[in-house]
Amino acid sequence: MSHAHAQSHAGESHGSVRSYAIGFILSVILTAIPFAMVMSGHFSRNVALTSMVVLGVVQILVHLVCFLHMNTSSEGRWNLLAFLFTVLIIVMLVGLAIWIMVNADQLMMPWM
Repeated sequence: MSHAHAQSHAGESHGSVRSYAIGFILSVILTAIPFAMVMSGHFSRNVALTSMVVLGVVQILVHLVCFLHMNTSSEGRWNLLAFLFTVLIIVMLVGLAIWIMVNADQLMMPWM
């Protein structure tokens, strides 16, 4: 059994201490940067908000790769496919719910 990629009895790939440490360090850095930007007060609201969104998306990707081991290897392909399908279903549910609420609001509000 290799120290770099230990495998369970089911053949699932688990991360190494190095990948967890890299993920943890990147997560702390990606959290500290927007926090410092907001607390310093040297940046406009739009710049701070944009940086929080961008660094938040990057942090999601770091978590998916370093902690959840989402990749295109043979072990992780099915997990990646299941995750993408779940994201698609959630986006459709939320998007359609918002669309229904907006249309109901437009159709039910009295004309002024």
